[in-house]
Amino acid sequence: MVLSDNYTKIYNIYANAVLVCLKIIFDGVFVKNNFPIFDKVTPSVLETMPYEYAGKDINVRIETGEFTCLCPWTGLPDFAYLVINYTPAENVMEFKSLKLYLQSYRMVGMVHESVVNNILSDLVKTVKPKEMCVNMEFGIRGGLTATVSAEYLSREIKEE
Repeated sequence: MVLSDNYTKIYNIYANAVLVCLKIIFDGVFVKNNFPIFDKVTPSVLETMPYEYAGKDINVRIETGEFTCLCPWTGLPDFAYLVINYTPAENVMEFKSLKLYLQSYRMVGMVHESVVNNILSDLVKTVKPKEMCVNMEFGIRGGLTATVSAEYLSREIKEE
């Protein structure tokens, strides 16, 4: 009986510790510590760094095959190959924050065109580039592959 009581006490302590950890996680500590919430897009995690060569035009190309969102009608995952091309003005994208931002789409139901436009809009607001292009090739669904692109040009470039 004593042995059984000790196991019960240890189990209860462990179970309570797990519950406390889950409560901390799901009560928003991740948001406070700049981690994404997986049921909504989290642009607040995006960060930039100063571009050391401001005034010198270069092309930054970021690629990943690890993008996932959900089909808003079926709830099934949509996988995409993402390419971001941009010319920085004064800031460049911090990659870890970009990865966290992209992961925040994981449990969000959104059509392909909205995903691309949303990513472009959030990145332009954060980085403030001279120009940017977001291109996504979504995997085959029902025998169809969709490639969606959106572009941004700053006012200075448009006026030239």
